[in-house]
Amino acid sequence: MAWVNSQLKSEAITCLGDGHDGVWNLFNQIGTIEQRREVLDWYHLIENLHKVGGSLKGLRRAQDKLWQGSTVSALAEFVGVTSKESEKFQKYLRKHQSRIPDYQNYQAQGIDIGSGAVESLIKQIGTRIKIVGAQWNEKNVPQILRLRCAYLNNDIKLGVSTQSKSGMLPSCKTIE
Repeated sequence: MAWVNSQLKSEAITCLGDGHDGVWNLFNQIGTIEQRREVLDWYHLIENLHKVGGSLKGLRRAQDKLWQGSTVSALAEFVGVTSKESEKFQKYLRKHQSRIPDYQNYQAQGIDIGSGAVESLIKQIGTRIKIVGAQWNEKNVPQILRLRCAYLNNDIKLGVSTQSKSGMLPSCKTIE
């Protein structure tokens, strides 16, 4: 975490999570609450919504309200529904209410609302580490990721160190 917190930060750090407590506990170690934009992953949210079952019309109404960030209105769709799945979902919504933004607005602003790209990249890195004959180990991964970030930031020159005068390696602008 020290390395993450030592990197230059944008005005807000978007922290996307699926609702698992371990993810949010990890995010609590990054920056300050004022620097973090905590967002419950839209696709995980909808996956959990559809576990409730019931009328497709009702689920669609709840989904539309969640898309606008209106958790109170979405919760109102479940008044009188006493199934175990419904109660579990209502508890999930209440727990993460502060992490449910106006997804439509976020998407229009170009703010990520889903963690799928990151999850996919993590799986790719995990697969590459396990390639037969590869010399990667846990210590090598940060070095390779820094090199990839330098490449993506056009901050890499052949034969020249990518380390800055401060000793910090460049942070990533984007991940392909």
